Amino acid sequence: YLPFVFAGIFMVLSLLSIVYGALRCNILAIKIKYDDYDVRVKPAAYLCIFMWRSFEIATRVTVLVLFGSVLRIWVFLIGLLNFLGFFFYPWVLFWLSKSPFPENIEKELSRVGTTIVLCLLTFLYAGINMFCWSAAQVELSDPDLISKSQNWYQMTVYYIVRLTENAFLLLMWYIYRTDFYLYVCAPMLFLQLLIGYCMGIFFMLVFYQFCHPCKKLFSSSITEAL
Repeated sequence: YLPFVFAGIFMVLSLLSIVYGALRCNILAIKIKYDDYDVRVKPAAYLCIFMWRSFEIATRVTVLVLFGSVLRIWVFLIGLLNFLGFFFYPWVLFWLSKSPFPENIEKELSRVGTTIVLCLLTFLYAGINMFCWSAAQVELSDPDLISKSQNWYQMTVYYIVRLTENAFLLLMWYIYRTDFYLYVCAPMLFLQLLIGYCMGIFFMLVFYQFCHPCKKLFSSSITEAL
């Protein structure tokens, strides 16, 4: 059992490092959005972000691992569709806005170089959104390349679609599970993962409703938007 114990420890440490990175990105995104204000993040906000990201990322990764363990080929298709959707989404919005092509990223860069930089940015954005809601939303029509508005609609759609997708992937795992999961209580695991993801959404709502350091600057609260 010793190798499994070490594997479990490394998995927990990896999860904590990822969650910590997501937490720091959240705080950095808030400071970038509201750089004209003195942003002070309270301990309660740190706690809410940590719990939000922990539940969100841990359940998402677990769902993908379970689904991939019984339908290996299909998990690559699901991942590819997710990645391409989030990769092209900022470009579609940029095309619909009919804004001029960004030229102020770096003066030394040519148009080709700027395009490569923007592609790398949207590549990173797509990779993050495959597992959790990105702390900063890419907006290619903005000079800073980051959306400064708080779009509750996009966030709501994201979490509804993601929760539905997770439930579907878990259902497929439950139907096609092998004898490897013979000693696992599949219905209980199914329920625990869905509740875990909902707990992540709950802590996210608490953060934006009560603990966000700049919640007074919102034109409407998240509960009003919902």
